[in-house]
Amino acid sequence: MEQQNEFKAFGLTVTALTIGYGLLLVVWGAAFSIGSKSFTSWIPSMIGLPILLSGLLAKAKPEKRKLWIHIAVVFGLFAFLGGFRVFKGLSSDAGMFGKPKAASSQLMLLVTGGIYTLTCVRSFIWARKNREANETA
Repeated sequence: MEQQNEFKAFGLTVTALTIGYGLLLVVWGAAFSIGSKSFTSWIPSMIGLPILLSGLLAKAKPEKRKLWIHIAVVFGLFAFLGGFRVFKGLSSDAGMFGKPKAASSQLMLLVTGGIYTLTCVRSFIWARKNREANETA
């Protein structure tokens, strides 16, 4: 079995996944903010921008990739935790259907933030195991 040089998820390196996820959040926030008077509709973009920038910096400065991806995963965790607001909407009188755009954004943040954060944690574990295996070899 051939050993990978870099962790991959969904066929992407963590750097590429980070750039893609950041871009998704920026575009989602911008698209959902068209015609909206609510500042909070920009939250996905506000979370996505530092993720996107961290991914681009990790690509541009591979020697600092670990730092930039760790910064990105903190914002991914913010996305995940912020997504839990969807449950508040379920318990309110209006429910999710009172503000479907907000609910869909919150649900998207919960799901994608969780997947992104879990993927990054798996990559950190993979990197540590590989580093330890290389040190003992």
